[in-house]
Amino acid sequence: MRRVFKMALKRRTGRLNGASLVLLCALAWTVPAFAVNPDEMLKDPAQEYRARELGKDLRCLVCQNQSIDDSDADLAKDLRIIVRERISAGDSDAAVKKFVVDRYGDYVLLKPPFKATTLALWLGPFALFAGAVAVVLGFYRRRRSAAPVPPPPLSADEKKRLEKLLKETGR
Repeated sequence: MRRVFKMALKRRTGRLNGASLVLLCALAWTVPAFAVNPDEMLKDPAQEYRARELGKDLRCLVCQNQSIDDSDADLAKDLRIIVRERISAGDSDAAVKKFVVDRYGDYVLLKPPFKATTLALWLGPFALFAGAVAVVLGFYRRRRSAAPVPPPPLSADEKKRLEKLLKETGR
């Protein structure tokens, strides 16, 4: 790994490549920072593993785009503690999820269930895609039907007038 890092930082001439350095620094910021504090962790590794797995499926209601394990918000910390308390009390994973969902609603799940209240969430992307395809097809159909129609042929009077105009201009 160290060798790959050095190679990415050097150009063929051996000087540092600024773009590579900036890219690697930017990538370092994208690594998720797990916000679980050591004082929150359970002593039993199996229970801690269950808590981490459940935490990956629960949304931080403050951050909205992070799991409670990734978020550093106070509410996420409270949810992590609740999950660990329920696991320590002997609840199953399903019971812990049900407890949190009953308290905060389906929105707390990063993967909400497929039911009537979440129908738009699950089918919305497909409906938008179908609408976009319909718009594109309609555009091309209209474009094809609106092809330029050749003008009708000139009448005998128009031909004579055109010849007269051409003779006058000297063409």
